Amino acid sequence: MAQEVSTPPTSPAPGEGLPHRSVLVAIGALLLGMLLAALDQTIVSTALPTIVSELGGMEHLSWVVTAYLLASTAATPLWGKLGDQYGRKKLFQAAIVLFLIGSALCGIAQDMPQLIAFRAVQGLGGGGLMVLSMAIVGDIVPPRERGRYQGLFGAVFGATSILGPLLGGLFTQHLSWRWVFYINLPVGVVALFVIAAVLHIPVRATRHTIDYLGTFLIASVATCLVLVASLGGTTWEWGSWQIIGLAVLGAVLLVWFLRVERRAAEPVLPLKLFRIRTFTLVSVISFVVGFAMFGAMTYLPTFLQVVRGVSPTMSGVHMLPMVLGMLLTSTASGQIVSRTGRWKVFPVAGTAITALGLVLLHRMKESSSDAEMSVYFFVFGAGLGLVMQVLVLVVQNAVAYEDLGVATSGATFFRSIGASFGVAIFGTVFTSRLTSKLEAALAGQEVPPGASADRIAADPRAITDLPPALRPDVLHAYATSITDVFLYAAPVVLVAFLLAWVLKEDRLRGSVTAPDTSQTLASNPVERSSYEECARALSVLGSREGRKAVYERITERAGLDLLPAASWLLLRVRRHGAVEPARLADTTPVPIRAVTEAARQLEERRLVRRVGLQLVLTDEGVTVATRLAHAREESLAELLGDWWGPQRPTDLVQLVEQLTAELCGSSRERPRTAEPRRNHVAHTR
Repeated sequence: MAQEVSTPPTSPAPGEGLPHRSVLVAIGALLLGMLLAALDQTIVSTALPTIVSELGGMEHLSWVVTAYLLASTAATPLWGKLGDQYGRKKLFQAAIVLFLIGSALCGIAQDMPQLIAFRAVQGLGGGGLMVLSMAIVGDIVPPRERGRYQGLFGAVFGATSILGPLLGGLFTQHLSWRWVFYINLPVGVVALFVIAAVLHIPVRATRHTIDYLGTFLIASVATCLVLVASLGGTTWEWGSWQIIGLAVLGAVLLVWFLRVERRAAEPVLPLKLFRIRTFTLVSVISFVVGFAMFGAMTYLPTFLQVVRGVSPTMSGVHMLPMVLGMLLTSTASGQIVSRTGRWKVFPVAGTAITALGLVLLHRMKESSSDAEMSVYFFVFGAGLGLVMQVLVLVVQNAVAYEDLGVATSGATFFRSIGASFGVAIFGTVFTSRLTSKLEAALAGQEVPPGASADRIAADPRAITDLPPALRPDVLHAYATSITDVFLYAAPVVLVAFLLAWVLKEDRLRGSVTAPDTSQTLASNPVERSSYEECARALSVLGSREGRKAVYERITERAGLDLLPAASWLLLRVRRHGAVEPARLADTTPVPIRAVTEAARQLEERRLVRRVGLQLVLTDEGVTVATRLAHAREESLAELLGDWWGPQRPTDLVQLVEQLTAELCGSSRERPRTAEPRRNHVAHTR
């Protein structure tokens, strides 16, 4: 018979000792922080045509988006590890302050170079908001509840994807494009004060060797290459010494980065991951998905506002079918894969449909109807959504446990870099074609003084100064310059389609579940440890607890002849030491009749006895409950597949044990009068 032992005191578990109301308020503040960072990835797009008209610099339009993406991507791993070392609360507050400073500066920018520089400052803060808000959830919420709360963050991303273009259009049309940035200030101040007042995080410092040099070098390489892509052929000729110098500098920095990463104790991007064929292929496909997604989202508002003449607000409405297509297929594909274990069809179909969507976008004309464009937008978004969820699943399934966290963020990292390249290259092609087509449209025509091709390209509002007879040709030049870009992007996506066929469809581990939307719609990687990623996945599976089939399975596994509800009740008595059946029925979704029948069976089998209104375990009940708990633990461990090998990491063992304990009952079920016997645990490990 197992003996009762007392466990030594340990540091408080996540969420232990925190009032439920305080947790909810803190989660609300974290959601506000996440909302700020997520919104600024999409809210700017519909304001860009107006920004360019006021500040000039159409050739630099792409950098308003690219500067934010590059800065937030580079900052993400630093924020994550600094938070581990110095405490996430102070770092999160610092990220909010930095983000707000960047927002205020963007709002007062007087020219395009200033705006681009201030967007980079904003991106540095945004990277911290993304990674730290997700990590703090792990500090204040038990693993069992983590899946539910992280689902809220996914919902925020889904909402901002829709609200961003709409709000950007509303502010631009009815206030000023500067309010796209000013709106962050009141929201950020509220989040700052709430975090200061209610967020109390237990100190769990984790020492890391931060790869500062590697982070700087990878950001520098990306910046050099994006500069080549965006400035080549427009600002400078492709053969100019500036472009050649940038390309050579990027190559030198890349070689230096590879040397540094081989020696780094904790590399920002472990090179050993590229020995895994699946990771390498997924990285390339992720790059292409980001390339197509953000490139199109940046230039579609220009088509709608300049060519179709719709308001900034309505341009956001027109883009809703694309976002809805992404959300629908992303959610559906993730759920189907998690249930069936088959995934290869989705990246293949997704890249094919995305390429088809780009071809359809190329077909848009000045005369295209709203219904026709909505169909094109939906097809394009649906294709992207089919790919995004699945790529994260595939990477998680392909790597060892110790690389789970960095591989997960690595897949998003390459999509973020791809987004930067997509915006830059789309911008380069658009700008170079626009100027030449405008010159052809105006050649030999009588135009008002100052209405040159360069001025019209820099400020779309100049089109209204043209004679009515000239406007159709100028609008056609704008339309074809934008839609040609989509055609040129289609072959790039077809490369990803071919690579998707080469992916090997390995069997999914049971713990690989559909990630939350923040991992698939976010442009910058949210760095998580392997422990945190496993906790999220197992919590999603554990949140299905309470289903009859689960307790039938563990009862059979333990070799017992009990009602599923009786096994459920016995584990809760073991968890709390004493349980009042009527109170249990009030605090759980199990009907009172099922609880009563379960209690009667346990009493008849002499596994529990009554002490007043409460049930407590008998000696035989302790033994049976321990067998059930181990069956529950083994069923969780099975989900981990080969990660649960003979050399399984200690933190993974602790996670399974903690989840097993939590899934046997929650704190809300504790008896009113008797103290729960927390240490009434039989250890056989």
